[in-house]
Amino acid sequence: MAIRFGIARGVFTNEAGLGSAPIAHAAATTDHPVRQGLWGIFEVFADTLVLCTITALVIVMTGAWGSGKDGAALTTVAFEEGMPFGGYIVTFGLVFFAFSTLLGWSYYGERCMEYLFGAKSIVIYRLIFIPLIVVGAIGGLRAVWALADTLNGLMAIPNLIGLLLLSPVIVRLTKNYFGKDGIYRNEKQGTD
Repeated sequence: MAIRFGIARGVFTNEAGLGSAPIAHAAATTDHPVRQGLWGIFEVFADTLVLCTITALVIVMTGAWGSGKDGAALTTVAFEEGMPFGGYIVTFGLVFFAFSTLLGWSYYGERCMEYLFGAKSIVIYRLIFIPLIVVGAIGGLRAVWALADTLNGLMAIPNLIGLLLLSPVIVRLTKNYFGKDGIYRNEKQGTD
């Protein structure tokens, strides 16, 4: 169960393998797709290995994991135990995380609706998305997580199949970027 929930929460925090983050990366202006892909790798590293590990260590080291709480309440208890102003850190972190998550998923959904059904469908998406924010906010924590995990799993399946089919293209572009005559090598040698 620890591995299952760890993977589910990790995927939720960094979206690795879901196919949603590439929607934002595709909108970036870059001279090479591998360079943008490296930013995606950095995001996963910073979010999962740095931020989530720090949070887990605070929860374990303060003993808050035995408090009977879960979610944000558990994190708040741990940070309040670990430092005098820890509750404020968690509060501000949650506000910014929630707001950026809403903006991100709104953008992803709008781009997908526009691609599938045209620009006029964005209004319909917004009319569905906005009430679901309220449902997510007041719904039970376990039910919301179960729904999110199910939908993330369903989203990952076609994306992972697509990644497998596109892997020859990814390998070719990566070799081009890091290879003997690649952009990255030329930048390091100052011959850009």
